[in-house]
Amino acid sequence: MWYLCVFYHRLLDYRRPEVQSLAELFGGPGAGDAVEWRMPENHHVDSPFHLVRLPGDERLAAQIANRSKSASPDRLIHHHSLAKLLLAGLLVKGIYELWGQGTTYEELERAVMAYPEERKLPYLTPESTFKIVVDSFGKGRVNLKKPDHKFFVMETDDYGCNNGLPPVAQRTVFFGREVGAADRHLLPTYQLKSRKYIGPTAMDAEMAFLMANQGLARPGKLVYDPFVGTGSILVAAAHFGAMTMGADIDIRVVRDGRGPDCNIWSNFEQYKLPEPLCILRADNNVPPWRPGLKEVFDAIICDPPYGVRAGGRKSGGRKLIKGTVAPYTVPDEKRDSHIPSTAPYSLAECVHDLLHLAARMLVMGGRLVFFFPVVREDGVANPAKYPEHPCFRLLASCEQILSMRYSRVLLTMVKVGPYTEEVEKAAEERRREFRENHHKWMEEGNLHSAVFSPADQAAAAADGKPAIDRDSKPKYRGKYV
Repeated sequence: MWYLCVFYHRLLDYRRPEVQSLAELFGGPGAGDAVEWRMPENHHVDSPFHLVRLPGDERLAAQIANRSKSASPDRLIHHHSLAKLLLAGLLVKGIYELWGQGTTYEELERAVMAYPEERKLPYLTPESTFKIVVDSFGKGRVNLKKPDHKFFVMETDDYGCNNGLPPVAQRTVFFGREVGAADRHLLPTYQLKSRKYIGPTAMDAEMAFLMANQGLARPGKLVYDPFVGTGSILVAAAHFGAMTMGADIDIRVVRDGRGPDCNIWSNFEQYKLPEPLCILRADNNVPPWRPGLKEVFDAIICDPPYGVRAGGRKSGGRKLIKGTVAPYTVPDEKRDSHIPSTAPYSLAECVHDLLHLAARMLVMGGRLVFFFPVVREDGVANPAKYPEHPCFRLLASCEQILSMRYSRVLLTMVKVGPYTEEVEKAAEERRREFRENHHKWMEEGNLHSAVFSPADQAAAAADGKPAIDRDSKPKYRGKYV
């Protein structure tokens, strides 16, 4: 049936894909593709009010807003249906069985009276209690304690004053029965400012949980992060019950941290989460897996280095890459204190290696979730530049605008093709090209130069214009939220 899905007004591109991922997680294969969407009449696509049709009955919808309270999906799926399970979402405020809507309260009353009696009577029996909550988007609230049922009246403003909200042509009033509502206590619990061990590029807690949802993290699944850093993404996956494993090229991060009580392991101890199976010092460019090993991980979730705040590194050093020195073996007596030399790692090579790793190591149907940076052209990210691979199908692309010059896009891919000898051979040829043309790829993939181009700023200053055209930013929050 159709429900009114009310979102938090933030991260607008991420809202529908998260609901579809959770429907797939809890409803089984194909449930995500069965989700249907439409907008209420006269509502902009960025409005927090969306109409959603879910497979199954209402019990699947009730879990999408609060995954933190739900048990293992494998257990829930036998006792609850799809509508209740959607409470697991980070961005879903509530899901409601819509009894009526209108542009005035009189019109709303007529719509509620016309709603089928057989749908209303089970919740209006003399034995049951209820409360009516008056809510608004941009406007009061009545609250009674411990009711059996909750009914919401939600009113949208006409946004004539342009108060940072998307444009709506007409004021709307909704009335519905609450099926499930959000509990966002996860975010203050896991906020970075109270975490023991973080770095300059540690993933924000809300975004880490969204990525874990997109990766379908749950008990019994193994999640891998090849750029683990201080472990923010693995913390989110572990909270949802997944087994975790990570790697990083910087041995000081994975081995030492800031001491015995301030390292990646202390983050899991702080939240009383199961520790990762292991944290490797490993290079995404030279993976440590033995020949023939494949289809190990259920999801690979990561934030690759793309050279704006922190550049990527790979093993080898400049002399080794140029071929002026031969590969060497570290003597046994120096292994404990040795820090391997590294060289710059271009974005193009990094993403190629990540896709090749995922094609080999993900199980069929496993998900690859990662951020990909995009230079904005005329204020728009170009989807034609997203990476592709024959083993993967793109499920969702969610843009987060970081500045007027660039944004990052969360790409969610599912493995649909086997890792064959032809795929492996093509990857090796591509890797050889990267090695032979290292400097060329470093120049062509230099996102930092594209974002912070002094030539563009100088040209703007010569024309007497500010370096950033603030008028080009949308008047409402949109994707900046």
